[in-house]
Amino acid sequence: MILTGALAAFLLAFPALFSIVNPLAGAIIFNEVTTQQTHPQRVALARRVAVYSTIVMLISLLAGTYILSFFGISLNALRIAGGVVVSLRAYEMLSAPDTTSARKEQEARPVGEAHSQDLAGFAFFPLTLPFTTGPGTIAVAVSIGSVRPDDLQGMAVFYAGASLAVLALSVLIWVTYTTADRMAVVLGTVGRQVSARLAAFLLLGIGVQIAISGFVPVLHEALGR
Repeated sequence: MILTGALAAFLLAFPALFSIVNPLAGAIIFNEVTTQQTHPQRVALARRVAVYSTIVMLISLLAGTYILSFFGISLNALRIAGGVVVSLRAYEMLSAPDTTSARKEQEARPVGEAHSQDLAGFAFFPLTLPFTTGPGTIAVAVSIGSVRPDDLQGMAVFYAGASLAVLALSVLIWVTYTTADRMAVVLGTVGRQVSARLAAFLLLGIGVQIAISGFVPVLHEALGR
């Protein structure tokens, strides 16, 4: 039963985070904005970005809901708002994924123009924030954390599975960014567009599901009065 709960949390968190981060498309942009750097420098950058992305996503997942609760925002309200935000974000990605990729490339462009000795300082900003794990990723992670079970054991199992999803995604970020130059050749423009649209469609369904998990208790409470 514990394994089933952890697997369910993993299957909820990993597709949602993968869809919004989209490491495949991100790797192509990473390759474009670091063309002036040597391969060892790009490998070092990829490793730093993966570590920083892990920290950002884990903090958002584990503490995001508690931070919002401190300001008096209910769990169901957070689920509804998070689901709506994620759905709108997914619709934007689905209708114009090329625009989203272009914006990410513009955000990361200063790295391509930086000197080699300055690269470490750019690993967190802008390569991690907002390029890899921007506001959209943070919103998704907080929304995922909002659907945690209420009991202590269920919550621990849920966070274990979701945290494993974060770690798996971080490994993917590291691998794809490290091999970005090769992936750019294999995928090409058409491959990037197809992967972006598929990821956006998957994220749209997850966003709707998160919103429903908040709407249903609210409706039950309203009808029960």
